Amino acid sequence: MKITFLLYIIGPIIFAVIIFGALRIFNPTCVHKRTITTDIIQGIFAGAGLSFITILFILPNFYITKVNGWTAIYGCGEPGNGILLRCACATTFPGPINVPREAMYWSTKVDGTGQNLSGAHNYILHFPAGQLPPNNAFWSLTISDAKNQFVLNPINRYNLSDRSGLAANADASVDLYIQNIAPSDHESNWLPAPTGNFILWMRVYLPGQSVLDGTYKVPPIVEVK
Repeated sequence: MKITFLLYIIGPIIFAVIIFGALRIFNPTCVHKRTITTDIIQGIFAGAGLSFITILFILPNFYITKVNGWTAIYGCGEPGNGILLRCACATTFPGPINVPREAMYWSTKVDGTGQNLSGAHNYILHFPAGQLPPNNAFWSLTISDAKNQFVLNPINRYNLSDRSGLAANADASVDLYIQNIAPSDHESNWLPAPTGNFILWMRVYLPGQSVLDGTYKVPPIVEVK
């Protein structure tokens, strides 16, 4: 509550004092056109706007971890989290949030080189042998369009998981094929992509210790040339 009061009440007032106080000092000709009340009211609105911009676009960057193009926040859902961490989690991962011991989440809009994911390209998510997401329940990789909505596809498949009957390679590694058109001879491992930009979500339920302590890294999405 104290942080909330500071962020939404005291912050805008301080902003008003600084900005419009400076305006009066460095441009005294405006004084006869404005009143202190006008300065404070406009400052509060401007400060409130900046507060929302801070929460939506700046604050999450202090908490997120980015590896191989994937974004994660560790500690979401924990009792006793401060309001700023809760805001960062809610902004980065809209929807229900579990404590890490129940589920961990990663999302990405880009491949391993930082390019936007698009159905105009074909991608592979390669898991070396023994490197599928460690868990005591299950993991899943879900795809959505740029608006976080499912897009119809010919096989009505919107995610892949360890329950999907995935085919392993000869060396026990696993490749997931993320593309708009079905890959030849690999349909069991195919996650159909929309034609435009899309988002991927990796979820691990009852994650293993290497997930919880951050040592497990989700591999990058690699474009197939």
